[in-house]
Amino acid sequence: MSNSVGVLVSDPWLQSQFTQVELRSLRSKFLSTKRESAHVIVGDLPPLMGKLKGLKDVVTEQEIAGILAESYAETSHELDFESFLRAYLNLQARVAEKSGEMKNSSSFLKATTTTLLHTINESEKASYVAHINSYLGEDPFLKKYLPLDPASNELFNLVRDGVLLCKLINVAVPGTIDERAINTKGVLNPWERNENHTLCLNSAKAIGCTVVNIGTQDLIEGRPHLVLGLISQIIKIQLLADLNLKKTPQLVELVDDSKDMEELMSLGPEKLLLKWMNFHLKKAGYKKTVTNFSSDVKDGEAYAYLLNALAPEHSSPAVLDTKDPNERAKIVLEQAEKLDCKRYLSEKDIVEGSPNLNLAFVAQIFQHRNGLSTDTKSISLSQMMPDDIQVSRDERAFRLWINSLGIATYVNNLFEDVRNGWVLLEVLDKVFAGSVNWKHATKPPIKMPFRKVENCNQVIKIGKELNFSLINVAGNDIVQGNKKLILAYLWQLMRFNILKLLKNLRYHSQGKEISDVDILNWANSKVKGSARTPQMESFKDKNLSYGIFLLELLSAVKPRAVNWKLVTTGESDEEKKLNATYIITVARKLGCSVFLLPEDIIEVNQKMILTLTASIMYWSLQQTGENFGPSEEDSVSQTAPSDGDGSAVAESISDLTIDDAASDTSQSENGNSTIGG
Repeated sequence: MSNSVGVLVSDPWLQSQFTQVELRSLRSKFLSTKRESAHVIVGDLPPLMGKLKGLKDVVTEQEIAGILAESYAETSHELDFESFLRAYLNLQARVAEKSGEMKNSSSFLKATTTTLLHTINESEKASYVAHINSYLGEDPFLKKYLPLDPASNELFNLVRDGVLLCKLINVAVPGTIDERAINTKGVLNPWERNENHTLCLNSAKAIGCTVVNIGTQDLIEGRPHLVLGLISQIIKIQLLADLNLKKTPQLVELVDDSKDMEELMSLGPEKLLLKWMNFHLKKAGYKKTVTNFSSDVKDGEAYAYLLNALAPEHSSPAVLDTKDPNERAKIVLEQAEKLDCKRYLSEKDIVEGSPNLNLAFVAQIFQHRNGLSTDTKSISLSQMMPDDIQVSRDERAFRLWINSLGIATYVNNLFEDVRNGWVLLEVLDKVFAGSVNWKHATKPPIKMPFRKVENCNQVIKIGKELNFSLINVAGNDIVQGNKKLILAYLWQLMRFNILKLLKNLRYHSQGKEISDVDILNWANSKVKGSARTPQMESFKDKNLSYGIFLLELLSAVKPRAVNWKLVTTGESDEEKKLNATYIITVARKLGCSVFLLPEDIIEVNQKMILTLTASIMYWSLQQTGENFGPSEEDSVSQTAPSDGDGSAVAESISDLTIDDAASDTSQSENGNSTIGG
């Protein structure tokens, strides 16, 4: 593995959008242009960008110049390398949207916009507006602005203060945001609007949205194509919430044996919805297989068969006898409304094959009449899949973290999706660029089992080179889906990532690798002297369950962040839950990208407490430019590497904990314990 530092970018998000190979190539082109004229200006970009991947032969130099003119009034404006990268990402996104194939988006986002012409799909806009009017019409704050007129631009004006999107996220996944922390006064200043949008984007990531290439300024400006793209994802998550075996165990009826069960568990919600639809269509005698929510449903026949099978009391043979697709679509929608399905689409949307709206329509049918029976098979499935709450929470956190990195593969089921090794290699390449030997990796679909083992062996090899504790762990353990080992590996990878980010922030300081103890000491130094809470003894200090220390920490890094009138003493379980939800919301509102749940704070899950504290520390150091470094005493005492010979971290594989040496280090010991030893 190469030990070179590679091309570093100060913004971690921007760094995460490119591989090291891409960064080196782009930097070379940037410097080459700079050498020719001593600097790079906006006017240099059209011919340069026109030759880059994703833009070549797709967009003209004139179109590139037009897009750049939206952001830069003067072509003589000088650019640094990071501005150059952002401009390239923006151009890629705009061109991809034009072709309806935005990278990393699901089919729910495709073909919604043609942004070079500033047009949007009016049917989809009208559908999303109707959804908002229906679910938020009685909201105490928003009801004075609702209902919105779908024919106007009221939606894009209303999203500018960030309240609507935050509320919509809570409709999709209740409890994600503590609404007490949303800025909701009549007229918000620019900082308050920015806080709301920062909270929105971090919370959207925390429920599974892909927000690559969307920034707070885009939402403040109400850019239609980006606003609709985000809203569509949020609504999709709400509509597909029950498309999993945990929420709907009756889905087991779709398969016949254990092999099929493995496949079922690995399916994302959209594919599961298609499988459910085809299951009923086959029973109803429909001869075709529906493979998408566009061309395969345009004639309305599949819908006619589906509704005849699920709701025969509302069906009529006339719908199949009808030759006119528009008339058939009209009858289908009338039948669906008798099931109380909300009208997400029109006859025209069915006939034209709108993928977003047809998916929403089928999801509505599933919610109201899934046609699956409850039998002993479902019960036996529940027994086969014991609900390990902690494993489930960790799976959720790591899955959302992986998806937030912007890798090409979207992870739906962590334990199934990592088994071929490819996803883990993608994550490693993002976290530690240049670590993966892609010549020795096999991209899915992988038919030969030994190729999966090869991928996973490389994952383990890289982990060992990064000093992860992987004693007696082999690639085949990942292929076999060993949950504990997968979670232990990902925990060490997530921890490595946050420590690396912190180290990069203080690259100018003379010091050792940053450690868990450094984070602990930093947090205690910030909260020092608080009358409300004692110091944090470790990341599993039971006093953390009250939430007061973490709120003091948030208040210390940004004094106006915490409204102490909303904080409880944390004595009862209900008060702890209120404080924990508020902590997570305030952290996201600051700008921390965190994926823990309130229960992780209440139960003092030390892994998640560490990542939360480190995220707050990272945000704080970015804002203040504080030259954080260990004290002289710490530098002498903490000489071991943070994940050394493995005894402590080996325990993390069996117990899924962080380094006990770091976790148990108390403030009174002043960090004299070494890490990993």
